[in-house]
Amino acid sequence: QVELVESGGGSVQSGGSLTLSCAASDYTETNYALAWFRQGQGRERKGVACIDSDGTTNYSDSVKGRFSISQDSAKKTFYLQMNNLKPDDTAMYYCAAETPTYAYCPGFEENIEGFCYWGQGTQVTVSS
Repeated sequence: QVELVESGGGSVQSGGSLTLSCAASDYTETNYALAWFRQGQGRERKGVACIDSDGTTNYSDSVKGRFSISQDSAKKTFYLQMNNLKPDDTAMYYCAAETPTYAYCPGFEENIEGFCYWGQGTQVTVSS
C-alpha cells in the first residue's frame, strides 16, 4: 500500500510562505497523479494543486500565481510551495495520490473521490 505523510504545516502571518512536503512509500505504478487538497473548518475539502508524471500542473483559481506544486521522484516526495499566504488559506492540507485509472490532474478538483491514497493532514494557519 502507498503511504503518504505530510509535513511543513504551521502558523504564519499574511504574506508569508510555507512549503509542505509529502513523503511517499514506493509506488507500484510508474504514473501517479499527485495532488494537494485542503479543508477549512466548516468547509468542504477542495483541490488545490495537482501534478502529473510528466510535470504538467493544475491549480485551483484561488491559488494560481501563489502556490506551486513540484515533485522529486528520486526522493519519493512532492511539495507545495505556498507564497503570499492569506487568512483564507487557513485549512488542513492533505496530500493525495492515485493511478491514472481512477484519477488524473485535469478535472482533479471534481474528482476527489478518485484519490485513494491520502496523508493524514497538516494544519496551516494564516493570521491577518
